[in-house]
Amino acid sequence: MLHSSATLEAPSGALKIGPLTLDAPVVLAPMAGITNTAFRRLCREFGAGLYVSEMITTRALVERTPETMRLITHHESETPRSIQLYGVDPATTAAAVRILVEEDRADHIDLNFGCPVPKVTRKGGGAALPWKLDLFRDIVEGAVQAAGAVPLTIKMRKGIDSDHLTYLEAGRIAEGAGVSSIALHARTASEFYSGHADWSAIAKLKETITSVPVLGNGDIWSGEDALRMVAETGCDGVVVGRGCLGRPWLFGDLAAAFAGEETRVTPTLGEVADTFRRHAELLVEFFGDEDRGTRDIRKHVAWYFKGYPVGGETRAALATAYSLQRIDDLLGELDRDQPYPGEAAEGQRGRAGTPKRPVLPERWLDSRTIAEGDRADVAGAELENSGG
Repeated sequence: MLHSSATLEAPSGALKIGPLTLDAPVVLAPMAGITNTAFRRLCREFGAGLYVSEMITTRALVERTPETMRLITHHESETPRSIQLYGVDPATTAAAVRILVEEDRADHIDLNFGCPVPKVTRKGGGAALPWKLDLFRDIVEGAVQAAGAVPLTIKMRKGIDSDHLTYLEAGRIAEGAGVSSIALHARTASEFYSGHADWSAIAKLKETITSVPVLGNGDIWSGEDALRMVAETGCDGVVVGRGCLGRPWLFGDLAAAFAGEETRVTPTLGEVADTFRRHAELLVEFFGDEDRGTRDIRKHVAWYFKGYPVGGETRAALATAYSLQRIDDLLGELDRDQPYPGEAAEGQRGRAGTPKRPVLPERWLDSRTIAEGDRADVAGAELENSGG
């Protein structure tokens, strides 16, 4: 792929998360229906980093549901193997961690406390959970103990809303519990993905947490954004989510940026088409079914071809393609020599949503501790949802 120049100065040094050393201080954020084995393998082909699985619910793992066991299975080329868990019960979370460790299924485990989805926060889960400091402490301490020598980390948001921030207290608890790193998506649950991430919160967390790495998440659309976040906040690395949708080569840009290289990936339309086709092929392999794999790639069409001169009819046809041969035929009609369109292909992608009042259990905000009777209700928040 072609490259262009950039000029921001890069920080030096690899990122250590417990015993793991990452050549680039970059982590792929878990995204439901996106960060499966196929997408992780594709991203890894472009650059170094830590590539985390889709979020796995602890209850489903303990119950060994077939789909969950499939999702935690890594391709032999994936190393280190990273799995994110979502749990709301200390005992179940610890049991899920023990399965991953004792059966040698992961080299890194992350806990998600960032989901802003109303049907999760309504039960006190996700980004609402750290408000209950005792429950949060019990989950993290139990998970760290169960993980043993496997590094366990957490990812969280700033809090429920601007009046109910939790990240500094939760960060101190997690650090005291022995986590290996802490990642902060610098938005509250009420903000979803709207507006601009508050990088100053990442800086405050970095000032507060002194013994383990702090990673920043939110509005990383380019290598320059990553360098700027590190420069402005002092964070030790970045977590990238929506910025890599349809742009797995972003990890090549990030690795180059942190290595102090001035080159950036600027793919022609033909190179984008080849990457799209590779993604579809990996999805077919992942699902073990051509129909399911080609249906899954459809949601990526708009992201891959953003800014490129691809007509509406071709985009619509790709978004309804039913086989790899059909995809090949459609891609073969493109003008492969079309150059990288620059800014038109960059910037925000994925749904931002709009700010909204968080949906919480009745009287949830009245106390920072959870009543015993409420723990059963919180367990209802453990659904197949992701976010953070």
